[in-house]
Amino acid sequence: MSSWFDTRPWLQAWGDIAPIPHLLETSTPLRDLAATVAARGDEVAVSYYGYEPTWSDFDRQSTAFAAYLSEQGIGRGDRVGIYDQNTPAFMVAVYGIWKAGGVVVPLNPMYRGELEHVFADAEIAALVVSKAAYLDRVKPYAESIPTIVLADDRGYQVNGPSSIFSMFDGLPGAPGVNADPGSPDFLGGPDFEAIVTERLATDFTPLDPAPEDEAIVVYTSGTSGRSKGASGSHASVSSNSRYNVRNPLFEPGDGYLTLAPIFHITGFICLFIAGVSGGARLIPNYRFDPHSFLDLLVNERPSYMAGPATAFTAMLAHPAVTPDHFSSFKRLMSGGAPLPEGLVTKFEERFGVPIGQGYGLTETVGQAAAVPAGLEAPVDPDSGNLSCGLPQPDTMIRILDDFGEPVGPGEIGEVAISGPEVASEYINNPTATAESLPGGELRTGDVGYMREDGWLFIVDRKKDMINASGYKVWPREVEDVLYTHPAVQEAAVVGVPDEYRGEDVAAFVTLQPGAEASAEEIIAFCRERLASFKAPHQVTFIDELPKTSSGKILRRTIRAEAAESAQARPDEVARADVGATDSAN
Repeated sequence: MSSWFDTRPWLQAWGDIAPIPHLLETSTPLRDLAATVAARGDEVAVSYYGYEPTWSDFDRQSTAFAAYLSEQGIGRGDRVGIYDQNTPAFMVAVYGIWKAGGVVVPLNPMYRGELEHVFADAEIAALVVSKAAYLDRVKPYAESIPTIVLADDRGYQVNGPSSIFSMFDGLPGAPGVNADPGSPDFLGGPDFEAIVTERLATDFTPLDPAPEDEAIVVYTSGTSGRSKGASGSHASVSSNSRYNVRNPLFEPGDGYLTLAPIFHITGFICLFIAGVSGGARLIPNYRFDPHSFLDLLVNERPSYMAGPATAFTAMLAHPAVTPDHFSSFKRLMSGGAPLPEGLVTKFEERFGVPIGQGYGLTETVGQAAAVPAGLEAPVDPDSGNLSCGLPQPDTMIRILDDFGEPVGPGEIGEVAISGPEVASEYINNPTATAESLPGGELRTGDVGYMREDGWLFIVDRKKDMINASGYKVWPREVEDVLYTHPAVQEAAVVGVPDEYRGEDVAAFVTLQPGAEASAEEIIAFCRERLASFKAPHQVTFIDELPKTSSGKILRRTIRAEAAESAQARPDEVARADVGATDSAN
């Protein structure tokens, strides 16, 4: 059944900046790398604390690692895990795995017990792991993996330890805290850098995977039961990474700073693989720390980076940040979680640089929609929501009702996505595949709407909706208002059980450094801008909101602890009945 979505109204909104046809053609990340090496082989590929290999060097190193994997019996379809932060070894290993015919499984360094499920589910045949930071975490679960390679990023640091490594020295699990090879449970394995160096002259011929072959398995966050492994093809990885190449704002050689972790799909595709496809200069940021991050901004002068809203919030709160730190940027992007309009306004007012937004999921192997360079995301006048962008030209996004039927412009429903970037399945999970990927169209679980001109707005997650006395309250709408308060640094809104209303709207807030605000003031501020049933009736001030390792605020953790937190800190909580005065009960 046809609908107005079939006209792809976003193409007209893209206008003259829509990508030219050849950039929409099917490719693979290895073919994209080959094109970059042919065009820019002598240019710097990676800048990592003084280590600056060229694209030709990067190409030879990844082939060398592929030769080693092949010697170990790793071939087509074998899955290889990478358990590390943003390092050159991670980047070289990815292309080496693909050249050997293998499948990349990026692993969240926060994983511990989860590794048992992932290793078994993905049938990991080989593992690259940081021996300095994460070997101890792997030991209980990796003993059956036949090939383990130990990476140590300090071997790549020409200029010696940077501030981030000095800062973390001596902390358990930090860079430089080496496992004891004499301990009985030590997992032995060859050194990654030595493997590559010894095989730089290899005559190994890299494989050329087909576009439809599996390239990556990325595990979801596991918010409802065990995490699921989403399978993406070489074509889907290439398609999404080349969205940046299609952007006329970027030029080869521009510095791409990996603010987002590259084990996460945003950092992996939108920064790392996009940088390779576009011939950028990759600037790995080991992991986000405000002090070392500021050093990178000054020393490397990057042109582009993408990361979660929480990282930009941290920059706003840092006393040493100045507009000069961001003066080199052509583009800042946020992804992984909704971007509050209030945060965008505060950031641009202080640093003179707007933050663009993209929208995607693990299952879309990166962005499915984004705010194109040269266009400004509109704000919905009724809700105050900031649009997350226009669907990519080769992507179909529909909004569906509860029966799976498309709705009209401006109507709210579930966001559904199809296109070359969408994952083909959840491995070993046909039930989840059938439920979430019927006919290859991803049912995202996100609630949103699309304007007639194609701009997409995300309202919230289905499961996060609050039912207060029968009224639907979307937490993000309340959070967007909270972010406009000058004293608010971060905010999260959840529903908590309430005997009278069923659920009550509760806000958890961190304040800007040196700022003061009362719970009554926050409630009154929201009531002036929202219907009374939407405004929070409880406000709790906390030092820091819980987050995932990729920077997403964990509403589920906050929701689970809300009642306990309120009881434990009654002096910092205000409650107000709908229709009552704005004083605490």
